[in-house]
Amino acid sequence: MTVEQLSVFVENRPGKLLEALETLGDANVDLRALSLADTSDFGILRIIVDSPSNAFNTLGEAGFLVKSNDVLAVVIGDKPGGLAAIVRILSDAGVNIEYTYAFVAHSRDNAYVILRVDDNDEAIKVLSKNDVTLLSSKELYSM
Repeated sequence: MTVEQLSVFVENRPGKLLEALETLGDANVDLRALSLADTSDFGILRIIVDSPSNAFNTLGEAGFLVKSNDVLAVVIGDKPGGLAAIVRILSDAGVNIEYTYAFVAHSRDNAYVILRVDDNDEAIKVLSKNDVTLLSSKELYSM
């Protein structure tokens, strides 16, 4: 069970992030999660949105380079060591985590994290085997 993440390449200069975000807003695309990593020349805006295909097309038409890939949306207990337990399961199974970022949802009992791993199928298998809840794209996009 994976969800679609968009990676948007944004020039690292004033106003370019705003341009991407306003482009999404004007297209009535709602953000669910985001992460921004930068280099001296550009940033990579990683986003989960309620309508990935609309966002992909809209950003592309606006001149942004956009890539799509599958990531995992994992529900973890919102308690000390919750994320470490998930990372342990994947590490013990030999699944490499390439990057991760958390996002906020309306819950007091759970936290949520996006994981980009080197083997989605293996990660899904071992997480499910260990009773870790994964969000479907429908569940995540409708949060």
